[in-house]
Amino acid sequence: MPMNILQTKKQSGFTLLEVMISLVIFSVGMLGLAGIQATSIQSNNIAYMRTIAMQSAYDMADIIRASADFNNNVDSTFDNVTTTVGSEPTSCAQNGATLPNCTTAQMAAFEIYYWKTNLQNSLPSGRGTVVRNGTTYTITVMWDQARTGATGENCSGNPADDLKCYSLQTQI
Repeated sequence: MPMNILQTKKQSGFTLLEVMISLVIFSVGMLGLAGIQATSIQSNNIAYMRTIAMQSAYDMADIIRASADFNNNVDSTFDNVTTTVGSEPTSCAQNGATLPNCTTAQMAAFEIYYWKTNLQNSLPSGRGTVVRNGTTYTITVMWDQARTGATGENCSGNPADDLKCYSLQTQI
């Protein structure tokens, strides 16, 4: 009588399945890491633009204060600065440097022109305004943070319509 010996079949391919599952898990983890990196870069860029806007607003406040210290009153050129850059004041500038015989109004126009030009060059769609109310100046820096092509200056917070705004109030 022949004896039936139970033969077991060797399993094969199980390790390959484990490797494939671990590759899927690893891939999902790497995609998550890439997403975190992209968010980090975007947040860093937003912080950079906000820093430029804040520094520019403080620069204009310093310019207004310096004008007030020099003249014991602020030149009326700073009363209502609009977002239009205009052309470079030629009567007070020579190769980008101020001349010693400039009037206060010429110096103010010179400073405003370079402030606006700097905003335009350092921020996407960068603009700035200054509005005087008595002895208080409201300095507003605007830029297209979301790069949607927005041009509105209402500072509503809607990135599709309006520019992002940073406002600084200073009293002279």
